[in-house]
Amino acid sequence: MTSSNNPVVPQAREALDKFKMEAAREVGVNLKQGYNGDLTSREAGSVGGQMVKKMIEAYENSMK
Repeated sequence: MTSSNNPVVPQAREALDKFKMEAAREVGVNLKQGYNGDLTSREAGSVGGQMVKKMIEAYENSMK
């Protein structure tokens, strides 16, 4: 069983980290490599929400 912190494809880790950093920049959250436990719930939620928004947009664009 894989934990939620380990992607099924290990090579995807770098791409996911890059995607997360890009989403954080877009919503104005100062995300750094490694530990980010000092983020508020609101900041972490903003980053996650932005990632989901971008994934949905990419899927919708691929359907056109």
